[in-house]
Amino acid sequence: QVQLVESGGGLVQAGGSLRLSCAASGRELSVYNMGWFRQAPGKERAFVAAQKPSGIGTRYADSVKGRFTISRDNAKNTVYLQMNSLNPEDTAVYYCAADRNIAIVTPPSEYEYWGQGTQVTVSS
Repeated sequence: QVQLVESGGGLVQAGGSLRLSCAASGRELSVYNMGWFRQAPGKERAFVAAQKPSGIGTRYADSVKGRFTISRDNAKNTVYLQMNSLNPEDTAVYYCAADRNIAIVTPPSEYEYWGQGTQVTVSS
């Protein structure tokens, strides 16, 4: 079992930045693909970014490319999502998730473990 806990969400003005953290316990994150997802009110949970265990392979949703960066510190068993140039459309609950697929996958159903989520609100 892997327990994931997100932190770092909050209220920020458009154009601002936030860094989300996802701390893991129970298992070493170094064997998992790690992903970030978000869910806005009334919408389905959507893929944001993911990274392979080595930290070399990454994938981003088109809507966040060039603005968001996923990274990990396996020694700290923590994954991060640096979010820059935020806009109101980025407002959502952000979740981190872990899976053991060989390739990076985007459907939420492919991820085995989930955190409880952290709210990000971007004001205009």
